[in-house]
Amino acid sequence: MDTDRKGAPPDENLTRPTQGRVIAGVCAALAERFGTTPTTMRVLTIASLLLPGTQVLIYLALWILIPSEDKQTTTVTA
Repeated sequence: MDTDRKGAPPDENLTRPTQGRVIAGVCAALAERFGTTPTTMRVLTIASLLLPGTQVLIYLALWILIPSEDKQTTTVTA
């Protein structure tokens, strides 16, 4: 089983955190999922923008597709 740097299993649900966002929380969510720092993910994202491609469209799609932590609801049944 994979574990993150803190020894806990990685979060299987990809959500944009409410804390630590810069624009939309996409880089923070990806960093949490892949066990790296948000700063590293942001640097990689900015560096990728220097290359030709559809990085901005992918970022926008992830912004729409990855749910926000504060909008996730859990249903409790008795």
